[in-house]
Amino acid sequence: MMDVNEAIRWAWLAAGAIWAAGWYMTKRTARAEPAASRVGHIVTFAVAFGLLFAPWLRPGPLGWRVVPFSTAATVAAIGLTLAGIGVAIWARFSLGRNWSAVVEVKQGHTLVRKGPYRIVRHPMYAGLLTAMLGTALACGELGALLGVVLAFAGWLAKARLEESFLLLEFPQAYGEYRQRVRTLIPFVL
Repeated sequence: MMDVNEAIRWAWLAAGAIWAAGWYMTKRTARAEPAASRVGHIVTFAVAFGLLFAPWLRPGPLGWRVVPFSTAATVAAIGLTLAGIGVAIWARFSLGRNWSAVVEVKQGHTLVRKGPYRIVRHPMYAGLLTAMLGTALACGELGALLGVVLAFAGWLAKARLEESFLLLEFPQAYGEYRQRVRTLIPFVL
């Protein structure tokens, strides 16, 4: 029988495989963020995911268990991880060929407001954060939870940069969309 950590690991591997497969099917880049900005994002997310998945990066207080073992925590961990990855994958497919790992506008870029983009403006980030929270609950250690906080800050900063690109590309349509739809958390943020 598969344990919780193994199930979560397989869910993340499946998401990674989907991202890798879709990488080569995107449109050509028209305009991209500066390289220094890109490096900042990469470092932020490398540290965040490292704290989540690499126990050796959680020495001392970072390795303290702050979420006690319980059936409720286990169920929440699996549910949040799977739901989050599901939303992120849905968002990835909704973006189609407009997707990019870095902040950029594609040639022939279209403004996507369907699927999960009707609920939040950055559902891929929201889904990945939800999955990270579930994974951190399964781990239960302070360092893993700090990884989620770091990823939240990183994706919020990246979302703001993306929005500046989208406002330049679609000033009227994106401005209206921004007025109606929250950034990451429905009805809240």
